[in-house]
Amino acid sequence: MTEQFPGAVLDILDAAGDRPVFEHAGREVSGAGLLAMVRRAANGLRQYGAGPGVGVAVLTGVGPGTFAAIIAAHVVGARVVGVRPGLTAHQREHVLRSVALSVTERKDGPDTPAGLVVTLDELLAAADDGTRPKVLARPEDTARLLHTSGSTGVPKACAQTYAAMTAGWAHRPAAWPPAVRELAGRLDRFLVFGTLASQVMMEYGMLALASGGTLVTADPPEFPEALVRHRATASVITVARLTKLVAAQRTAPADLTRLRALMVSGSPLEPGRLREATDVLGPIVFHGYGQTETGMISMATPAEPPGSLGVPPVDVEIRDTSGRPVRQGTDGELFVRTPSQSSGYWQEPALTAEVFNDGWVRTRDLGRFDASGRLWLTGRTRDVIIVNADVYYAGPVERLLAGHPSVAEAYVVAVPDESTGEAVHAFVVPADGHTPELGALRALVREELGGACAPTRLTLIGEVPLTAAGKPDKQRLVQGS
Repeated sequence: MTEQFPGAVLDILDAAGDRPVFEHAGREVSGAGLLAMVRRAANGLRQYGAGPGVGVAVLTGVGPGTFAAIIAAHVVGARVVGVRPGLTAHQREHVLRSVALSVTERKDGPDTPAGLVVTLDELLAAADDGTRPKVLARPEDTARLLHTSGSTGVPKACAQTYAAMTAGWAHRPAAWPPAVRELAGRLDRFLVFGTLASQVMMEYGMLALASGGTLVTADPPEFPEALVRHRATASVITVARLTKLVAAQRTAPADLTRLRALMVSGSPLEPGRLREATDVLGPIVFHGYGQTETGMISMATPAEPPGSLGVPPVDVEIRDTSGRPVRQGTDGELFVRTPSQSSGYWQEPALTAEVFNDGWVRTRDLGRFDASGRLWLTGRTRDVIIVNADVYYAGPVERLLAGHPSVAEAYVVAVPDESTGEAVHAFVVPADGHTPELGALRALVREELGGACAPTRLTLIGEVPLTAAGKPDKQRLVQGS
């Protein structure tokens, strides 16, 4: 019988022995040292009552202690909740509503959660019994809650079971598809930053460890300086950050000869952008496609034609509006089935029924297969804006703006942005006798939905153009702006 996650991760650390697996704050941590941290953290969590089915939040950064705390929480079978930066107070409260224990850097910070709080140092001060931790995880228990961007007002939590995490690819070299295997060979020094609450950062971090690499932390993650300073061979990057890096390399080239892989994730990479990046940086760009609900769906290596997402190693069906599979080369909506997909949205049965059905996940993305089996994205069915690789829905922003006293109607679209990939452009019909101001509307949205949803542009219109069906025609709004 296969041991549940994170048993394979413990094996990876054990096999690493004295080899450095983390470089953080000027010090190295070996595989044996990190495994000892996991043992102490697991013993500490048990002392504070954590076990199967107990909600544990980890509100720390990307260092080895954070990694150890997350793996230890899985060892004891807890339901792990990662909390990403940038949430509003209301969103943060919502994310932490099912948590019994929070692990933080300090207890007296402005964002210290309510309830039982333990610092990372306190957790790691527990005794180390020197024996391999016993994994208490049960297959059908929820292993972690992966939160979406919160663009509908509060973040949705995708519930992933221990069985699904055990079936994941990152920590199992035998399960690596060809594109992932090629990427794994380039992760000698993988630069991590931000938070391990990020599904992408944690998955690629485990992949790096499984491939014999070292996780190197960067704070702040300024590119290209951090890549040079830490001698990184690989890192994760957004489309906007990749664009900035390419521009910087054109004007003042840094020595990036060690860099062998940049993994673009979170939003589509236009073929022109990819060609430009390849011209400047070389054949190092991998383009991953996945969703919080599914994990990785497909990955394009540098050898793929620009715009292609490669051949998916998981089940993908392209369906028409009636739900029937379409012929090869025909556009339709993507439905996918992956070994490690979420089981649904935590305590949201109605939303779960909309997206999860008969083992398939509805992506709401549009695409097609070519004759070689490569996947190409062609659009999206959702009315969304992708800011810094996070998806934000237009509807909640529109409803909030329309409630402002100076606004009669509001319509939100995505516009290209050099800094964030896309940004919010608001078209508003003024209320009688009022002139809406961008500053006031930005402040309203920032307070309720977060800064990423706040409009960066504002256009006042007399009325919204309509389609033949009588619906607001956002395409004409964009074309006329």
